[in-house]
Amino acid sequence: MIVFFKKNANGIIAVETEKKLSAADTEKLTWLFSGATPLSSTSLKGKFIGPRREMITPWSTNAVEITQNMGLSGISRIEEFYRVPTGNETIKFDKMLQRVYDGLNSKIFNIDKQPDKIVHIGDISEYNKSEGLALSPEEEQYLHDLAQKLGRPLTDSEVFGFSQVNSEHCRHKIFNGSFVIDGQEKELSLFKLIKKTSQVNPNRLVSAYKDNVAFIEGPKVDQFYPVNPDHPDFFEIKPVDTVISLKAETHNFPTTVEPFNGAATGTGGEIRDRLGGGKASLPIAGTAVYMTSYPRMSPEHRWEAMMDPRTWLYQTPSDILIKASNGASDFGNKFGQPLICGSLLTFEHEENNKKYAYDKVIMLAGGVGFAAKKDAIKGTPEPGEKVVVMGGDNYRIGMGGGAVSSVETGQYAGAIELNAVQRANPEMQKRVSNVIRALAESDNNPIISIHDHGAGGHLNALSELVEATGGKINMAALPVGDKTLSAKEIVGNESQERMGMIISDSDIEYV
Repeated sequence: MIVFFKKNANGIIAVETEKKLSAADTEKLTWLFSGATPLSSTSLKGKFIGPRREMITPWSTNAVEITQNMGLSGISRIEEFYRVPTGNETIKFDKMLQRVYDGLNSKIFNIDKQPDKIVHIGDISEYNKSEGLALSPEEEQYLHDLAQKLGRPLTDSEVFGFSQVNSEHCRHKIFNGSFVIDGQEKELSLFKLIKKTSQVNPNRLVSAYKDNVAFIEGPKVDQFYPVNPDHPDFFEIKPVDTVISLKAETHNFPTTVEPFNGAATGTGGEIRDRLGGGKASLPIAGTAVYMTSYPRMSPEHRWEAMMDPRTWLYQTPSDILIKASNGASDFGNKFGQPLICGSLLTFEHEENNKKYAYDKVIMLAGGVGFAAKKDAIKGTPEPGEKVVVMGGDNYRIGMGGGAVSSVETGQYAGAIELNAVQRANPEMQKRVSNVIRALAESDNNPIISIHDHGAGGHLNALSELVEATGGKINMAALPVGDKTLSAKEIVGNESQERMGMIISDSDIEYV
């Protein structure tokens, strides 16, 4: 059943509960909602903006847990709705996360849609174009030959999975490719050129180009930690030899399309990379870099008037700078990591009747952290060990982000590109981080290997975890928040704030 509380003139809080609330329960919720008034009606007229019924919000997850800590039972979901004022029908809202409801009633969280069935792909080339998978002709031919070898058509999950795991975003095929200039093949690829620096001058380097982060030798520090982190206990101080983690990664496409969540999940993903270094490492502070076309925010910037602004596909440069900066800081603040510095470059240039600019923004999230020196190098999985996923449930978020990020923005339909953008849940990532920190600071860290879930979702992270040995993933065990997800969507979504680990079966109960 649904119970409504009126929060203010336009705010409504909907509480989904398995049983009728007692007077005492209602009084507790009234206090929790800062004096919101319980309504006797289960049907409210008017237009309201609220979360999609298929997606439980991070706010709801936290709110429900608070009610459990208050001794309230049977509450499964709490969401906020806002009445659209009459005459303001064009109010803006996030169409990926919210929708407009024509009235609220007891069925607002009911879902009728059934998960799409597995699709067998007959024409891989056509499927590639319709789904925005960015497969090259050579990759299409490889999959066609593989289907013939198997004696059956490939499924949508298999073709989609290949496109994400093997995307330019994840494999860096151009950076690793051979370069032929003026008919002569060069000795080094772009990646080999980058790696040459550390090969010639290793200095204090411990690990680079083979993990989620790079490590250099660090100092001996005093670690202040709880003796038993799984329950309230005293803190102790012990000396620990450390390595310093360094990391930077781009989040260009998502920040161009949806700056706030794009930059927020860029920062969140980079933090997860520093959580996933070695056998677990810990973040300290973050940085952010932005490169855009001219924002034209001040008439004093006369050089910006030398070129006429283009018609922007999604966001203007000024929108990107404001919203992206807010998003990156917002995630860091809610997670608990300060954004301590950054840089900005704006650029446009015209030459030989051609215009050059950062129309696809460069968003570079970076940061520093540390790990115990003994945990700087990942272990190798062995048969019988367990694959563990921590973090949020699966939702229809970030579908195809690895592939869509690999091509020119605007190449695919807006729906495909918007669907590929991730959405941030820093509170959930903090919960995951707390577990990892407890394990990393213990004398016997049970983590054998660890990876973050970024582009490609489970497809990438879990395959990276077991890449050296192979492994078996039980899709039915993955936590699904949206019951309408198909098999392809369960295994390929990029719902944020998840980490994958390899641990021994004997450590499952403790973790």
